[in-house]
Amino acid sequence: MAISKKQYEDAKQRALGYFEKAGIALTEKEKLEIEVADFGLSELEHYGVELVMYVNTERVCAKEVILFPWQICPQHYHPALDGEPGKEETFRCRWGQVYLYVDGPATKEPHARLPHDHEQYFTLRHEVVLNPGDQYTVVAGKAHWFQGGPEGAVLSEFSTPSTDEIDVFADPGIVRIPEIY
Repeated sequence: MAISKKQYEDAKQRALGYFEKAGIALTEKEKLEIEVADFGLSELEHYGVELVMYVNTERVCAKEVILFPWQICPQHYHPALDGEPGKEETFRCRWGQVYLYVDGPATKEPHARLPHDHEQYFTLRHEVVLNPGDQYTVVAGKAHWFQGGPEGAVLSEFSTPSTDEIDVFADPGIVRIPEIY
């Protein structure tokens, strides 16, 4: 499955509006390099992220992540690689609201809106609500997933080196690198 070039470009333009709402300035080069990921599910309104990577070295990574309203980054973890324990990430909400799901006791009335056709791939039900200024660190190797709130969200991610191309997703149908036609 894939998304069209038009869907990809429309999502990039829409993401620029979110950066503006959050007061995040991007260079012209960064604007051109916004990545749109639909996770190979061809349902960008339900599954996806839009992001800009500022830096990704052997030691650190920093990026901005956009979530449209109710858009989900599916459940996954970052596996160990070359003797390193996997990616550790700190998410800081800049604008909107994010519902982050991690290991722990299930939240009785979570905010998440799970698509029924993929619900079995979302086993983590402990909810952490992130509002602007809130942050949470996901320990290396731990599974997690997150969803934008009713207005969407802008998240800053600070982490150890990004190796997202090798992420392990609970849903076997997910492809991390987008296919565009």
